Amino acid sequence: MKAAVLGSAGEVPAYADFDEPQVTEGRELVDLVAAGIHPIVRSLAAGTHYGSTDAYPLIPGIDGVARTADGALVYTGFPQAPFGTLAERMAVPSRMRIPLPADADPARIAGGLNPGLSSWLILRERRDALRASDGEKSLGTVLILGATGAAGLLAVQNAFLVGADRVIAAGRNPEALERAAGYGATTVTLRDDKDATAAALAEAIGPEAPSLVLDYVWGAPAEAAFAALGRQGMTEDDADISYVQIGSMAGAEAAVPAALLRSRRITISGSGAGSASVQSILAAIPEYMQFIADGRVDIAVQEFPLSKIEDAWAAAQFGAARVVVVPD
Repeated sequence: MKAAVLGSAGEVPAYADFDEPQVTEGRELVDLVAAGIHPIVRSLAAGTHYGSTDAYPLIPGIDGVARTADGALVYTGFPQAPFGTLAERMAVPSRMRIPLPADADPARIAGGLNPGLSSWLILRERRDALRASDGEKSLGTVLILGATGAAGLLAVQNAFLVGADRVIAAGRNPEALERAAGYGATTVTLRDDKDATAAALAEAIGPEAPSLVLDYVWGAPAEAAFAALGRQGMTEDDADISYVQIGSMAGAEAAVPAALLRSRRITISGSGAGSASVQSILAAIPEYMQFIADGRVDIAVQEFPLSKIEDAWAAAQFGAARVVVVPD
């Protein structure tokens, strides 16, 4: 079959022949309809993600929309390495076949579901935790670092969907920040000067600390956010901040000030493939697919045929549109 084939770490996938996937017990063979090139797809392929197998050659891709043998359109994923979803065919778990809503655009589902769920599960969990402690307590303010990528822009929209009073969107891309502002967010430009970024974030946050921080970038922007969230004084902190680290586009390391941990009620945790159960992810997919189908969340996609995988791979490095690969 034809597929996007990566020969080694650091290369660009090529349109080439690859062995047919083996259909073992509990799996079924499906045909590609649309698959997204998400940041995790690129980092897994490059061998820099903690989930990388470092076994080459391989076919990149973790999820997508496919057509089953009976003609149904389903969202699916979890192919076994070295196989991925950027191929004409894939063998996927039979339990991982979630029907698409009626009239859903497969490209928008393939492009939007993975980045959208990265914040949706966290936001719902935080909202529910606040309601459990106080039935009238709202999500309050949500701060999003790295709000100008596809996942960040969906996080802005998702925060308002789950009831945030205010969203602060921080990023570098001016056009994407304008889109975030159009969704209702207060915007902050991330700068190379960490102190200037910290000051801008502190001004945007104001006197009321956010209840949730979604961090897609880590590195220096995270350190600027820590500075902005710090406070002076010995009085009890009336805030309750949940800081969730999702991505590390700006750097794999960030220094956490001891004073921040000791002066504020703040919890720093991570969100990734190992931190959420498969069951919880699968349970959230139908609802979020419906949001995409209904247009309740806006996701920009850029489509490329599989034979143009080199162009698609390059385009996936830039912009807020999610690159989606479709059959020729």
